[in-house]
Amino acid sequence: MAEDEKEDGADRCVKCSCNSANEKTSAYEELQHYDFPIGILPKGVIGYDLNPKTGEFAAYLNGSCRFMLSSYELYYKPVIKGVISKGSLRKLRGVSVKVVLLWWLNIVEVRRRDDNLEFSVGITSANFPIRSFEESPRCECGLYCVHEDDGELTQKLPVSSS
Repeated sequence: MAEDEKEDGADRCVKCSCNSANEKTSAYEELQHYDFPIGILPKGVIGYDLNPKTGEFAAYLNGSCRFMLSSYELYYKPVIKGVISKGSLRKLRGVSVKVVLLWWLNIVEVRRRDDNLEFSVGITSANFPIRSFEESPRCECGLYCVHEDDGELTQKLPVSSS
């Protein structure tokens, strides 16, 4: 390993409060270091790359992932890329949202604004409370998953108290 690679790893670990130079934090822990909740990534991230100097990152899923969140259908490609900094995800690639039952639009930026996350598709944006992202959704069934007897996950619709 080159000397500059060792220094980069050591700098990264100090920044991330790792226990040793060989220990790598999870993608979900990295999100928290940048003031994002873990739930903006679905469960099942199998790895990630992060350049702490430039903020360029790539997160890897086992395959594509689709689920409903509120009234929106989200789609994650197997590789999600972008640039992360404190409270900002820019130049996102690999995440789309279905709007008006017709079009898939790429989410290009996510910004933290106090207790909200602002998701931008370029031409418009939508705000959601950060508490909606405390848990990572599962592919296919989102946040409303139940285990069937055969081990399969299915979607359980939320129950309203009204």
